[in-house]
Amino acid sequence: MSQTTPTGSKTFKRTVAALAIVAAIGAGGAVAVKQSNAVAAGTPVAAVTAPPSANTGAPAAVAAPNISLPDFSVVAAKNGPAVVNIDVRGTTKASYDGQGPGQGRADAFGDDPFMEFFRRFQGQQQRGGQREVPTHGMGSGFIISSDGIILTNAHVVRDAREVTVKLTDRREFRAKVLGSDPKTDVAVLKIDAKDLPVVPLAKADNVKVGEWVLAIGSPYGLDNTVTAGVVSAKGRSLPDDAYVPFIQTDVAVNPGNSGGPLFNTRGEVVGINSQIYSQTGGYQGLSFAIPIEVATTIANQIVATGKVEHAKLGVTVQEVGQDIADSFKLATPEGALIANVERGGPAEKAGLKPGDVVRSMNGKKVVSSIDLPAMVGLIKPGSTVKLEVWRQGKLIALDAKLGNLTDKVAAVSATSDRAEQATSKLGLSLRPLDPNERRDSGIANGMLIEDAGGAAQSAGVQPGDVLLSVNGYAVTNIDQVRQVVNKSGKSVALLIQRGGDTIFIPVRLG
Repeated sequence: MSQTTPTGSKTFKRTVAALAIVAAIGAGGAVAVKQSNAVAAGTPVAAVTAPPSANTGAPAAVAAPNISLPDFSVVAAKNGPAVVNIDVRGTTKASYDGQGPGQGRADAFGDDPFMEFFRRFQGQQQRGGQREVPTHGMGSGFIISSDGIILTNAHVVRDAREVTVKLTDRREFRAKVLGSDPKTDVAVLKIDAKDLPVVPLAKADNVKVGEWVLAIGSPYGLDNTVTAGVVSAKGRSLPDDAYVPFIQTDVAVNPGNSGGPLFNTRGEVVGINSQIYSQTGGYQGLSFAIPIEVATTIANQIVATGKVEHAKLGVTVQEVGQDIADSFKLATPEGALIANVERGGPAEKAGLKPGDVVRSMNGKKVVSSIDLPAMVGLIKPGSTVKLEVWRQGKLIALDAKLGNLTDKVAAVSATSDRAEQATSKLGLSLRPLDPNERRDSGIANGMLIEDAGGAAQSAGVQPGDVLLSVNGYAVTNIDQVRQVVNKSGKSVALLIQRGGDTIFIPVRLG
């Protein structure tokens, strides 16, 4: 959540808030007492208790457990000095009319009230002609090594030409970006300093939903700001972030908090604050942090080699809904449904097929479809993983040797079956359903969409869909599809089976 520095000045509106004092909860209930501005400073306020209830024969009230709120002052005092402010200067392309992102470093969230659901705090749509303009942004980070190793977000230092780190003792250092990984939004910086304060990192994924957590960062450039809340959920999937199972919190996180630490009550860093959901550009109670075990895995690679390698399985996955679970006779709608298998990739070599549901990897349960790519992406390429797969009503075990995400898919010759199946106007790769797929899905005839691109992808067609008809003509082979498409005008209507739903999707032909 980098923060855009505006060219003009900011006006802060001051408000006076009444202080609320809540009496202890006892057998008779609790009474809230408000202290207004009329109460003189230092004047004691007596606790108010409810009068005892008359003996009416009703059962006696049971005293509520004595639960106290956490005191984060120790965590803030001990770990605050290891949280840094990051000042970033660089250049970006801006439109000539001044409406592009060149007016600042991207955390302004733009003018459009209909912004995309989740936005990483950088970059907007560019309009008109473009030119290079200087940018200035701010973010947060935290020191993990006394010799100057700092963790932050990749988007905070993206396109940076100069990065300055400011400590709480007001010292400033020019920082070197050792490396960054846009896929997980993790970056590592290095400053030339010694004997720096460091934060302790949580040892394992032991964050609990409902647990209190604390954020320290520089929202809007206000250094070492402390905010607190609870963990709202774990393993959240965000658009375009398949490698990170985010921790969701209700901690107040705003532009400038990006890259700052999220602490538990023991003072251990459990995550890096990265994104928020907002319709206004400010805090709305939905904040998202990168789990520290993900961040440290990436950071260790960057420190050791200066780069990050992600493994790949070579599949396209989709969510297992209740309709899919019912069709495949799964007891629960959990797992990652394999919609497409890359030809010649690790999954195909391991024996995975479209329609398989991966239920676990290396003994760790796969609950949501995001779990599988997140697990795979953090394993070293070349490693062998054990998969538990649901196929045709039973579990089978498969071993897969993972490839490297940077490996290119082998080119397919123009005379191959796959190329012969391609329908260039639609952008689809199709094949007939095999007998097992027809039996399991209950679809008598149709073509499995193995890959979708071009016009079909833009219209919403997805790998794993089953094409039943084109313009009302049932199709069972590629020649029938090609014939109908070639006779069509500007668009065709595809009847698609997706899970338990059948829908028509109009596709405009290019």
